[in-house]
Amino acid sequence: MGRVSQAQAQQNRERIVATAARLFREHGIAGVSVADVMAEAGLTHGGFYKHFASKDALVAEAVTKAFTDQATAARALGRDALLDAYLSPAHRDQAGTGCPSAGFGGDVAHASGGGETRSAYAEGVEAFAAHLGASGEPDLATLSTMVGALILARATAGTDLSDRILAAARESLPAT
Repeated sequence: MGRVSQAQAQQNRERIVATAARLFREHGIAGVSVADVMAEAGLTHGGFYKHFASKDALVAEAVTKAFTDQATAARALGRDALLDAYLSPAHRDQAGTGCPSAGFGGDVAHASGGGETRSAYAEGVEAFAAHLGASGEPDLATLSTMVGALILARATAGTDLSDRILAAARESLPAT
C-alpha cells in the first residue's frame, strides 16, 4: 500500500484525536486502549506510532481538543443558555461529547506522571472558568458547582435524585 499524502495524514491524525477524546470521556482513559481508538477511527493499530509517540501524547492532545470544542460551543451560547444546556439530562447522558472537566477529571486526578495531560487539563479548566466569569475573571465557584453536579448526576442517572441534583445546581447559580 502506498504512502498517504500529508493532507490525508493530517486528517487521519485529527480523526484519531477526535475519536480518542470521545472514547476517553465515555469509558475513561484506562478503559480505552490504543487499539480501541484506532479501530473506532477506522485505522490500523500499527499506524498509531506514525502520529503519536505514546498513548500519553494522544491523551494530552485529546484533552486539548475536547476543551477547544467546548470553548467553541460555549461561545455560541449566552451564560444562561450555557448553564441550562450544561445542567440538563441530555448533557448528563452524553458523556462522550460532554464536558471535558467532568469527563477527564477523575482520570487526570489519579494519573501518575502525565504532566502534559495535567497541564492541558488545567489550561482547559481555567479557560472554561474564565468564559463563565465576568470580564474574563475565572468563575471557579460556578464551574465547580456545574462539574460537581454533572458528575453526581451521572453517577445517579436513572434515579429521581439525578434530575434533582441538576435542578438544584441550576437554581443555585444566578441568572444574568
